[in-house]
Amino acid sequence: MKSLLPSVAYLGPEGTFAHLTAQLRYKESAKLIPASGIPDVFESVSGNRTSFGIVPLENSSGGFIYETIDHLVDPKNDLKVQEVLSINVRLALLGKEKKNIRVIYSHFAPLHHCGDWIKEKYPDAKLVKESSTASAIKNAATTPNSAAIGSRGAAKRYGLKVLEFPVGQDIENVTQFLVLGQHHSLLEDCSKTSIVFTLPNNPGSLYDFLTPFKNEDVNLTRILSRPIIGKPQAYVFLAEIAGTQEQSNVKSALAKAERVATTIKNLGSYPVKKRYES
Repeated sequence: MKSLLPSVAYLGPEGTFAHLTAQLRYKESAKLIPASGIPDVFESVSGNRTSFGIVPLENSSGGFIYETIDHLVDPKNDLKVQEVLSINVRLALLGKEKKNIRVIYSHFAPLHHCGDWIKEKYPDAKLVKESSTASAIKNAATTPNSAAIGSRGAAKRYGLKVLEFPVGQDIENVTQFLVLGQHHSLLEDCSKTSIVFTLPNNPGSLYDFLTPFKNEDVNLTRILSRPIIGKPQAYVFLAEIAGTQEQSNVKSALAKAERVATTIKNLGSYPVKKRYES
């Protein structure tokens, strides 16, 4: 019998913080399916293989995940943001033995966040970046004299010990994820809206685009640009708006800004969920 539960793709393999976030969000209400990379999550949802997808957007220490950004601003992307999830990432050093650690594997964000701690504790260790914390833990499980920085919950899964926990907690470390789907969010507590837009290459065009938001007292909580492939010195912008189109000032600002833009696409209005703890 076919499962009636929605399916959710996440950046795998099992044991990543994306996996943990998906578990905390959906508990037993969805079937969680690991994807091998961010492009695979987008393809899984757009190809109707899963109902939703979870991708990392930003880490408070490592910055934006530009692979996600580039897929969001791609003109071929028709997926909508359903909600924003975040998790307070508490990292652990995982391995078989604490002595003679010569290699430390992890995703770039944990390596960056824990850089000072690693220099103090393991100054001679070689640092190896992996596509995810789970793949790092897998490598540590099969490589002598190595360890990985990742989720402590993944230790048992891969036959490792928690050597130290927490690691690098002097600075808050939060990762934000997007839940993507094919349709606009149906959740009632929407509080933000994301748009993708391009502008004419004229002096003051960005200023003219942003002015309606200032005049309508609409806060843009995030704005960034990415180069358009094949068009040197041309850019596409992603902006996050505090508010939804149901609000008259947001609706008015968007209508006025649209007159300035070359193209504009609404990625949806969505809720921002309460932060999880790892």
